[in-house]
Amino acid sequence: MTLPEWTKPGIYGALGGAIAVSILGFSWGGWTTSGSAQTMAQDLAAEEVTLAMVPVCLNMSAADPERIEKLAALQEVSGFGRRNALMETGWATRPGTDAPDRDLADACLAGLELDGS
Repeated sequence: MTLPEWTKPGIYGALGGAIAVSILGFSWGGWTTSGSAQTMAQDLAAEEVTLAMVPVCLNMSAADPERIEKLAALQEVSGFGRRNALMETGWATRPGTDAPDRDLADACLAGLELDGS
């Protein structure tokens, strides 16, 4: 069986076009793999849960009888030390867990509106 003369260049062109479309689609077209889509969904869910927990953190700080002393201690510390100090207060611990959450501590610090944070 003989193939027409244009078959080989046509196959190469189709292959090259498919590769080019794939590269453009994934880099500029917004295409994603299921793995990266799953990662983006988990990151977004974690951010939303953290934002939803900020009022709980602020309410825990408002209900704490030692609030003034703890806020004074937070005022004295700066940078990452402030986040760690807030985690030690227990306000950044989500209900039902034992360990404080760093992301919640950062968000709660922003909600407390301490000077310099």
